[in-house]
Amino acid sequence: METKQLRTILQSLQNGETTVDTVIERLRHLPFEDIGCATIDHHRAIRQGFPEVIFGESKSLSQIRQIIAALMAKGNNILVTRLCEDKARHLAEAFPTARYHEEARALTVEQKPVEMQGQGKILVISAGTSDIPVAAEAVITARLMGNEVEQLFDVGVAGIHRLLGRKDLIFSASVLIVVAGMEGALPSVVGGMVNRPVIAVPTSVGYGASFGGIAALLGMLNSCASGVTVVNIDNGFGAGYAASLMNRKD
Repeated sequence: METKQLRTILQSLQNGETTVDTVIERLRHLPFEDIGCATIDHHRAIRQGFPEVIFGESKSLSQIRQIIAALMAKGNNILVTRLCEDKARHLAEAFPTARYHEEARALTVEQKPVEMQGQGKILVISAGTSDIPVAAEAVITARLMGNEVEQLFDVGVAGIHRLLGRKDLIFSASVLIVVAGMEGALPSVVGGMVNRPVIAVPTSVGYGASFGGIAALLGMLNSCASGVTVVNIDNGFGAGYAASLMNRKD
């Protein structure tokens, strides 16, 4: 439940348009609901502005289905991250309005129109094509949280002219998410160009000495560019969420 919904319910009670018992029934599962395999946090949208998100990678199909049903029952839009195509296909049969985003490995259900809450544009930049799955996860997350999002893919430092040729787009963003593997240099370059927050996302893309993204992570943490913050390896969702909070109107 979101703050707007809660306000509407309480306003109806104040105006005599509903009863105390009806309101109690509507709020019965606040702040959480135990469904056996999970304890659903129905208060999260009130606290943080967005409902609970489902990490799908290590959950069974049955568990994901139950959690989606519980969240949908409260009128929430749904985001499931790290979901394989096979699980997504079965979930689409159970929830016909679901949409699977193959590049992002994410599933969404939009029960209501996404309300635009961003004060500017979020730009998601990826260094290479191999980094796109993580970048796409950030794009889907930020869009579902009510932001205008643009993307700029495959503009890494091996061909820096590709990045410099898109300066107008880069300078138009309020928050930038920069996704890179290998040595993770791209966020430092972008951070040195703009006066906006830059969220760096290291990926596990790279040869042996990249150590599954640790080299990129350490490079980003040691960036000499001011205003660069770093999320965990392959955490496109975390970057999209953080960017949305930074970009929020209120």
